[in-house]
Amino acid sequence: MDYESYMREALALAREAFDAGEVPVGCVVAGPDGTIIGRGRNRRQELGDATAHAEIEAIREACTALGDWRLEGCTLFVTLEPCPMCTGAIINSRVPCLVFGAREPVSGSCGSVIDLFMERYGHHPSVFAGVLRDDCAALLRSFFRERR
Repeated sequence: MDYESYMREALALAREAFDAGEVPVGCVVAGPDGTIIGRGRNRRQELGDATAHAEIEAIREACTALGDWRLEGCTLFVTLEPCPMCTGAIINSRVPCLVFGAREPVSGSCGSVIDLFMERYGHHPSVFAGVLRDDCAALLRSFFRERR
């Protein structure tokens, strides 16, 4: 599995979020056969919904595609280290592998602030951090620079 090509798909979704005035985070879920079965981008402003994070959208779409809440055999790619809510969704959907780009020093829950995967939950996915980190971080910096 070529992690960078999937992360580029997630970055394309992050750019869509950027263009829509949302924090630029994008996410894809690759199914067991490598096909992308879930896509998401931040839509909190658009939907007025605090839970409208890229990971939640992608997980919901992937569950629908598989017809199951368990995403066994799947890999989730996201441009920014997941927050506590999204880390919980990864645990609850049993995603076995998480790949993310940039670290999130304010709310990152896969090692930056806390590592929820190290807690005594019943699921502990493999985590690969830093894939296309510079591209992911540059998009976020650009977004926040424009807003200040």
